[in-house]
Amino acid sequence: MHHRVLILCLAAIVWACDGMDPAEEPEAPYAALREEAAFPVGVALQARHLNSPDHTRVAERVFSSITAEYEMKMVPLSTGPGTYAWQAADRLVDYAASHEMQVHGHALVWHQTTPAWLENFGGTDEEFEAAVRDYIMEVVGRYKGSVRSWDVVNEAVEDRTGVLRNSVFRRRMGDDYVVRLFEYARQADPDALLFYNDYGSIWDENKRSGILALVDRLLQSASGIDGVGLQMHVTYNWPPIASIRARMDEIVQRGLLVHVSELDVRVNPDGDITSLTPARSQAQKERVHDIV
Repeated sequence: MHHRVLILCLAAIVWACDGMDPAEEPEAPYAALREEAAFPVGVALQARHLNSPDHTRVAERVFSSITAEYEMKMVPLSTGPGTYAWQAADRLVDYAASHEMQVHGHALVWHQTTPAWLENFGGTDEEFEAAVRDYIMEVVGRYKGSVRSWDVVNEAVEDRTGVLRNSVFRRRMGDDYVVRLFEYARQADPDALLFYNDYGSIWDENKRSGILALVDRLLQSASGIDGVGLQMHVTYNWPPIASIRARMDEIVQRGLLVHVSELDVRVNPDGDITSLTPARSQAQKERVHDIV
C-alpha cells in the first residue's frame, strides 16, 4: 500500500507560537511556511478578518490554505429550506483564489450547527434526508473546483463510548447516515477530497475504536473516504508524541490522508505559571515542530 500523509491545515497563529507581534516584521532570514512545507499549511479565518491588514498580511505570507472558521457550517450558511447566505463564504473562497491558496470546507454536517428548520423538521424521514441531500449538493456543487476538500461530517462519534451520537441525522436517517452523506458529497464533486473530522482519538480508546470502525465502513462504501481530520487540541507536554504518531500511523496505513485540523497548544494547562515564560514558549514551539 502506498502510504500518503498530508497535513492540510495547521490552524495555528504563527505569531503566538513565535512570540511575535502580528504588526512586527520577522527578522531576516525568514522563510514562509507556505514556501517550506511539502504539504499545504492552513489557517482558520472569518470573513471579517479580511478587513484586517494584520491578519491578511500574515495569512498571505505564511499560509497556503484557509478554512472558514464558521461561515461554511450549516449555521449560518443555511437560512431555511433551499435558502442560503453565501456572501461570507464566497468572500473567503474568492480571497483564497486571488492569493493562490486552497480552501478546506468545514463542515457540511455537524450536530451542533444544525439549523432550527432542520432540527425541528416536520416532514417524513425520507423528506428529511432529501433536504439534507439537497443541502450538500447545493453547497458542494456551488464550490466545485474552488474548495479542494471538505469535512463531510464533524464529531459524529461520542466520547468514551465510541458509538454514534444520537443526533437528529442519526435519528432521522439511521446508523448508516454518515456513509450516505459521503455519497452525496462525492456525487456533488467527485474530485474533492472528503474527510471525517473529530477530536479525542489520541487519548480516548473507545472513541478511537469507534472512529476507526466508521472510517473502515466508509472505505468499503461506494463513496470511499480520502482522509481523517485530527483536531489537535493538545498541551505543551501532553499527550506523548508517540501517541500522536500512532494515531497518524493508523490512518496512513489505511492509505488515507492525515489532516491536522485544529492545532492549538496550551501552555498553562495546570495553572502553574502566571505569565508566559521563555521556557514554556520554547516548549510550545517544540511541540508544534514535533507534531508537524
